[in-house]
Amino acid sequence: MELKDRDKYAAALDSHRWASNNSIMARVGQSYAGPAKRTAKNGEPGYFWLANAQRYGRMMDPPNDKDRRAKGVNPCSEQTLEDNELCCLVETYPAHHKNVREFLLTLKIAYLYAKTVTLVSTHSARTNAVTMKNRRIGCSMSGIVQAMAKFGRRKFLDLCDEGYAYIQDLDEEYSGWLCVPRSIKTTSVKPSGTVSLLCQATPGIHHPIAEHYWRVIRFATDSAMLPALRKAGYTCIEIDPAKEPNTTAVYFPVRERDFERSERDVSMWEQLELAAALQAHWADNQVSCTVKFDKKTEGPQIARALELYETRLKGISFLPHDDHGFDHAPYQTISAETYADAIAKIGTLDLARVEHEQTDAFCDGDKCVMPERKS
Repeated sequence: MELKDRDKYAAALDSHRWASNNSIMARVGQSYAGPAKRTAKNGEPGYFWLANAQRYGRMMDPPNDKDRRAKGVNPCSEQTLEDNELCCLVETYPAHHKNVREFLLTLKIAYLYAKTVTLVSTHSARTNAVTMKNRRIGCSMSGIVQAMAKFGRRKFLDLCDEGYAYIQDLDEEYSGWLCVPRSIKTTSVKPSGTVSLLCQATPGIHHPIAEHYWRVIRFATDSAMLPALRKAGYTCIEIDPAKEPNTTAVYFPVRERDFERSERDVSMWEQLELAAALQAHWADNQVSCTVKFDKKTEGPQIARALELYETRLKGISFLPHDDHGFDHAPYQTISAETYADAIAKIGTLDLARVEHEQTDAFCDGDKCVMPERKS
């Protein structure tokens, strides 16, 4: 619970620990007073209710105990996992569709892709065994706040219910076709990030940080892409080697399309309610959500919030709007003027001459060969 306490572990934080996400296994009915004080300070720990994940699919449905063997989750907690199990996620964008029929067609393609991945063997016999048994998949949504703005909150939640039921029908049909078990769980909300931004969707369940912001992405300092990025006019800052060796942060200016509200315009409580709604109407795995909060006004309310939502969520994490301790944070608010200045300096990004490593080494069966690092 104290891993991100700068007063105690400054050296470790600067060295490597800044990159970790740390949560505790919470229990319904416990006292949150102690952990919540730490969360209010810097956002950690996060919370995961394993018993909720083991007992429930969607939280609005009766308990089914399908996941009673689950031991934990993937790093962002959107998929419960048994020992040796792998996550299997595919992303959809409901706000990009004109109507329900069009979105259901996308869900069918997403389902078929994810289910097909479960048919592929890995190098591990134990992983293959648990995959064949569970056939776990996670059809995820991004751009959720955009979809709610487009369709309306109630209509969107109805769409979640209809889409979830449709995936269950598909799973019954195609599992029979393939002569494999039905998937133990089928839906998730992943945090997304750069993938969703590429198609102008807000990440996962989150509101945009602002109308204009930097999207900061880390590259290896010897990456072949950096000279092209610098030539195109993007800001590239080499990070202190003592903190992050061989790392350069590249700043990409972003303007949010169809902007309505930033994350600062949305209270901690509204974010929690949105996560609980998607955990009820869509995700039978988990909703991955990082709630942004104001340290002064909302930080003292975190313990009470956890008490109120502990039976409606499976996992949740927090991050203060300010003073979070991150250098070169992945999202940084900027003004319209700063955005305009940055865009004016950016020319054509030419990657035609950027060489990418191509090798057939790596893994063949149960043997892996690592390629030699270029000097």
